Amino acid sequence: MPHVTGTLINVGTVLVGTAVGTSLGERFPERIRETVMNGLGLVTLLIGIDAGFAAFRPPLSTLTRGSVLIVLGSVLVGGIIGELLRIDSALTALGDALKSRFARRQSRFTEGFVVASLVFCVGPLTILGSLEDGLTGDYSLLAVKSMLDGFAAMAFASALGWGVGFSVVTILIYQGGLSLLAGGVSGVFDEQTIAAITATGGVLILAIGLRLLDIRQIRVANLLPALVLAPVVVAIYANIR
Repeated sequence: MPHVTGTLINVGTVLVGTAVGTSLGERFPERIRETVMNGLGLVTLLIGIDAGFAAFRPPLSTLTRGSVLIVLGSVLVGGIIGELLRIDSALTALGDALKSRFARRQSRFTEGFVVASLVFCVGPLTILGSLEDGLTGDYSLLAVKSMLDGFAAMAFASALGWGVGFSVVTILIYQGGLSLLAGGVSGVFDEQTIAAITATGGVLILAIGLRLLDIRQIRVANLLPALVLAPVVVAIYANIR
């Protein structure tokens, strides 16, 4: 029977981190919150760059010398699909609906919800941890991710407020869904596939960093289909070699 213990722990740490971060953030003047946001943006860029370099390293680079083209194709086609489906608009609308219901006074509520939802669900720990928890009940990887997300939620919430906490809705649906479906999808995620998803996710995380720094308001959610396309492209290439 599938397990979702790790996801529930993750939800708890994000909520606690959000509560602590929000209470701290309310005590800070605007200039400190701005500096915190800039620091978050810079670190997010660093994380994205590190993940993105998986496109040039084994095991993905052993599949093909043009491994970066897998990432490029996934991002470009995924972006087109996302724009047609208007994923970013739907996620923003959900954030606005939650804001109008729970936090009318917080001007950055929706941004906090969208950014945190993307950051907490894009990355190899989400996939590997969810599959391991769902298949064996071992939630150790998700426990590590939960601690990291808890501290990240604290930092995000200090600048963006309670919208960060509502990202648990996305975590429950995406991460919990992976755990529940673990038996059916586990065979899809070999080392090369996870590397492709990691590199593609790195591009999305870079885009989040640019948003946090107010350099470019990229519709990151519209790039999410790239995370689905990356393993498909790897599977196709592996079969035609």
